[in-house]
Amino acid sequence: MSAAPVVLAASSATTVAPIQTPHVEYSSISPLLIVLGLAFAGILVEAFAASAARRRIQPVLAFLGFAAAFIAVVALHSRRSTLVSGALAIDGPTLFLEGTILLFGLFAVLLVAERRLDSSGGAIVAAASVTPGSAGSTAMQTSKEVQTEAYPLLAFSVSGMLMFVAANNLLVMFVALEILSLPLYLLAGLARRRRLLSQEAALKYFLLGAFSSAFFLYGLAMIYGYAGTVRLGAIADAAGNASGNDTYLYLGMGLLAVGFFFKIGAAPFHSWTPDVYQGSPTPVTAFMAAATKVAAFGGLLRVFYVAFGGLRWDWRPVIWGVAILTMAIGAVLALTQRDIKRMLAYSAIAHAGFLLVGLASANTDGLSGSMFYLVTYGFTTIAAFAVVSLVRTGDGEASDLSQWQGLGRTSPWLAGIFAFLLLALAGIPLTSGFTGKFAVFQSAIEGDATPLVVIALVCSAIAAFFYVRVIVLMFFSDPPVDGPVVVTRPSLTYATVGVGALVTLLLGVAPQPLLDLASHAAASGFVR
Repeated sequence: MSAAPVVLAASSATTVAPIQTPHVEYSSISPLLIVLGLAFAGILVEAFAASAARRRIQPVLAFLGFAAAFIAVVALHSRRSTLVSGALAIDGPTLFLEGTILLFGLFAVLLVAERRLDSSGGAIVAAASVTPGSAGSTAMQTSKEVQTEAYPLLAFSVSGMLMFVAANNLLVMFVALEILSLPLYLLAGLARRRRLLSQEAALKYFLLGAFSSAFFLYGLAMIYGYAGTVRLGAIADAAGNASGNDTYLYLGMGLLAVGFFFKIGAAPFHSWTPDVYQGSPTPVTAFMAAATKVAAFGGLLRVFYVAFGGLRWDWRPVIWGVAILTMAIGAVLALTQRDIKRMLAYSAIAHAGFLLVGLASANTDGLSGSMFYLVTYGFTTIAAFAVVSLVRTGDGEASDLSQWQGLGRTSPWLAGIFAFLLLALAGIPLTSGFTGKFAVFQSAIEGDATPLVVIALVCSAIAAFFYVRVIVLMFFSDPPVDGPVVVTRPSLTYATVGVGALVTLLLGVAPQPLLDLASHAAASGFVR
């Protein structure tokens, strides 16, 4: 009986530590806060503004919000720190990738602002003029309803992307993955007159995206079971001090990799890409092809460089295999496509393989080369999809390759720009595609991955065939009698095409400033 008071006394002496509220440096996460504020403001406009007012307010609000967030990223260029109890990290690669995402978001706003998201994924504006002598007057028929809810959805997706590339914690990264993905599932289904194809694309994207999230979450659980933490730096320490059974570690790393491979469209997890690209509204496809790839690769690079950097000799062979399979499938299957958007989708798969070559190098040059490649590919792809949205028939966009015959004779300027963009995607010299591939391949050679570079060059040669095939159709074939309509009025889309083509040219002939910026960002390294 005498022991009881002792237990009570000990119990009463025990104090519970108060819960510490994490310190938040709001200035350091200002780009994310601005975009989130933009998304909520867009929701309020949707709820309370009249229909005509929404069409005027939403695009201006979205453009100004993304521009302000980009300025905030530039203002943070020298900041390096972890935030919110280590959940987020601000460093050179993070800011470089966030700035890239916001630039692509700006161009997506321009495309959406001028497109009525209708039958073929990005219809023309009302009363748009066409090239003289073109057939297919029904292509000018448009709905009076503009789906202005696309702007807040776009903002929410961009906020998730900004959080994803800055996440220093696997749990925060999973939350960001859902924030960036859920709006994209809705955006993919916004094509109205082509409703079945668009809804099919949205459903496939949602189901396979759910599989991707499940793999990622399972991998997170495995890593937590091994390391007892979800912070990337602490996971690296636990992996470096590993002893005994590492089964959970390698299972978790593999499952996380599968989740990332789904998002970047790497084989054999690429099956959703052509269907979603084809069925989604073309402005949404352009945004997904550029910004989503930047965000997914940004997260992939952070996890494998920070958390699993000490295990590079274990995961490099896997990256080699996935890169080879991805490049081969993307290049070969693109040869069989008759739909222009499906062809560009398989092109995106092949480019995901080229980007994995940079990751396989597992060095600083590979990081900088991959970031540079993401910028070059994104600008070229957005401009290419903008051109696709301008070439139309009576049923909507000219999706079949046969409908592009003779376009170089009826619209030589537009066909010439599209040919230049296709050559850039093929990696022809004096284009950004060449310098991007050169940066990635050079880093791989320095990382003792020369055989992988040789395979990548062979796949690049195969890929060049289907790009050149489209150019031959446009300039060396007679136009059909019921040829496509080329829309000439939408100035914002033409501005997007012009800027994208100009950046593609400048980064081909004078890439050094951006290369230096990417090298400086990579040299500063990831904050742990």
